[in-house]
Amino acid sequence: MNIGLTFDLKDDYLALGFSEEESAEFDKHDTIEAIENAINVSGYNTERIGNIWDLSKALSHGKTWDLVFNIAEGLRGIGREAQVPALLDAYNIPYTFSDPLVLSLSLHKGMTKRVLRDLNLATTDFAEIKTIEDIESVNLPFPLFAKPIAEGTSKGVSLTSIVKNKIELKAECQRLIDIFHQPVLLETFLPGREFTVGIIGTGAFAKSVGCMEVLLQEKAEQGIYSYNNKENYEELVKYRIVEDEISKEVEKLAVSAYNGLGCRDAGRVDIRLDANGIPNIIELNPLAGLHPVRSDLPMICNFKGISYQTLIEEILKSAFERIYKPKMVFTIENK
Repeated sequence: MNIGLTFDLKDDYLALGFSEEESAEFDKHDTIEAIENAINVSGYNTERIGNIWDLSKALSHGKTWDLVFNIAEGLRGIGREAQVPALLDAYNIPYTFSDPLVLSLSLHKGMTKRVLRDLNLATTDFAEIKTIEDIESVNLPFPLFAKPIAEGTSKGVSLTSIVKNKIELKAECQRLIDIFHQPVLLETFLPGREFTVGIIGTGAFAKSVGCMEVLLQEKAEQGIYSYNNKENYEELVKYRIVEDEISKEVEKLAVSAYNGLGCRDAGRVDIRLDANGIPNIIELNPLAGLHPVRSDLPMICNFKGISYQTLIEEILKSAFERIYKPKMVFTIENK
């Protein structure tokens, strides 16, 4: 079996002039090497395809694969994470992780929260700010939390993200709109403990592999898991697996959200407690990072005694089971 790898390499975008923050979601060489090695050890051949431009060229020349292991984040637009899966769907080539609908929906944090509310899953009240004039119609109690509506890796999140009055709110929204050229998501600020839950599997087979708490150290920017805290996690953040009563509630909520949105194979759900200690979903990541050391999902697995090799094999197993499971045959009786 030949497995292709689609990805966005950080160095490629840095070479094109993109900044460190602009390319923060893209992968480094060691991530690609780790995934490729794990797939090879599992007994499969691999071929590095690259980003969507590389994929387009390969498809136009008649290339195909039995499966594509896709971690491409994409570059432009709300649907950027969905672009590679959509192209693979068009060519009837199966791939790992979620489909274009899920990837587009989950990247738009406002739309995700609407679906979560429809599923009766706890998430904070919110508003979307497309222009500064929209602030006048906001009817949420301070403090509020402001972030770009469609970014990952905590891009745009800093100490100024927690806003305490309308003056701060206007300044922060204007800052984010100017930098990221997209709407701002405003949420009721959650002051409690923060967790991230790693999930493997699809549908009825989806399960939590562990609940990890994010603990900010003394020198960290306090109150938020900011871009700076995340990038410099070795000195600013401590992580620990929790297995207390609240973690059971958090894991149950995470798996419900993961399945409710239709995520597949593996992913991560971020959850934080409100002032009353009630877990609220912050966001879902159906295309979780897979760096063997720095990324949260492998980190959770490592804490739980699950090797990186096993993690990749479980992702492949989930993909194979849903793609190649026996097809149901319907027959119509002649009457």
